[in-house]
Amino acid sequence: MPSATAATPVTVPAWFAHATTPTTIDAGASVRSTVRDTVVGTRDTSRTTPHAIHAPIVPTYCTGRLRPSSALPMAGPVVNTRPAHDRRKSQTTSCFMPPQICSERSSGTNVGKSQQVGGQWPPEIEGGDVSINLPSGAPTGIGSLPFRDPARAAAFVLDRLPELPAIPTLPKRSPAESMIAQGVVGIRGITVGQYGSLAVDLTKVDPQAPVETSLDHGAFDGLLAFLDLADPATTTRVKWQIVGPLTLGLTLSRAGVPEEIAFEVAVRAVRAHLQAVRQRIDEVLPGVQHVVFIDEPMFTDVQDAEFPLAPEVAIDYVSGTLAAIEQFGISGVHCCGQGDWGAILAAGPAVLSMPVSPRLVEVSGLLASFLESGGWIAWGAVHTDGPVPTSSHRPWRDLNSLWEGLARGGCDLELLRRQALVTPACGLFTHAEQVANRVFSILREVSDRLNGCGGSTPLSIGA
Repeated sequence: MPSATAATPVTVPAWFAHATTPTTIDAGASVRSTVRDTVVGTRDTSRTTPHAIHAPIVPTYCTGRLRPSSALPMAGPVVNTRPAHDRRKSQTTSCFMPPQICSERSSGTNVGKSQQVGGQWPPEIEGGDVSINLPSGAPTGIGSLPFRDPARAAAFVLDRLPELPAIPTLPKRSPAESMIAQGVVGIRGITVGQYGSLAVDLTKVDPQAPVETSLDHGAFDGLLAFLDLADPATTTRVKWQIVGPLTLGLTLSRAGVPEEIAFEVAVRAVRAHLQAVRQRIDEVLPGVQHVVFIDEPMFTDVQDAEFPLAPEVAIDYVSGTLAAIEQFGISGVHCCGQGDWGAILAAGPAVLSMPVSPRLVEVSGLLASFLESGGWIAWGAVHTDGPVPTSSHRPWRDLNSLWEGLARGGCDLELLRRQALVTPACGLFTHAEQVANRVFSILREVSDRLNGCGGSTPLSIGA
């Protein structure tokens, strides 16, 4: 092993709890960096406090500021997303992007079809067979579950979420099932340690190298257990979730991969992951409807001045990934906290996953246009970053209150009800199995009450 004097120390982030444990950078010798709990674009801004939900980590912190992007402003990913973009019909709904980006759309400057206006929302796929056909008000999962036994987790989601079972991820069982650890599988030069840490060998990281996403190891035990138990005769839909290209690219960058390489590698990895998981599911459940969310926690900061990508470039990365999903299924974006909903909607998801919050009334107009154009919303009705409620009273009351506010802002109550799913606000990894049981019991009650509001009857508190 090389001597420690040859090592190049690299500051690495905790990346909230969405990522992994302390990162090891292979730059001649393995080193660990101790970091503290502030990074520009998270707690130094007005964003909500990060929550430890998606993946297990030991306490690690970040001392580094986000470096300015060293890439051109910005030459898109090596895996050019334009061909996929070109399959998406342009959209006729109002522009959901900030004014300066909307002006670029209007002028057609350096903007692909995925970012133009005209057509239908959600985007149709030329040559595809994608439509929004989901069970109104159905509960489904978001993020991780706290089970250690994959078979128990699979049986749980198939029993509790029969309308739209969510394939489980189990980071409590193994850090290899955390969001980032799954995302880096098959990337040359990136390995995951026993406790979820990333090791980066910069001499091997190559944006042109193929990504081989093998599913036959501990990173995908939840998926494999689900496929072992799922009955092809009765499992007609599946919902699954992967890390998005922004979050994965930023994680790689902060782990020491140069930014101009990190995002290109991330795009390749996400595409390979999508293809591998989709292919394995289709082998076991032929004809199943895929509902695929990409998890982009860092979309909250896309408008920050220190964000390493221009907003239109960040949107383009996500839009290209959604276009790839729409070749075989229904696309969605999940963002915890106070997301930049205008930018997220500009990427063109068919389903928007967002936690219930009174602040959403500030974007009533955006959500009204989205719903009127056929978009669906997965409402994070049960919050998971604090004490979990013991009954459905508060989640039902909060959802009612929010929808009443959105209706005053222009949203159609019937569309809110009809084009809705209900979920936990985020993953449940940090909780006990008994809490997960309670959360999904509450979601079932909320779902039943939603479906009891027939026709266009307004919702009412306590109904």
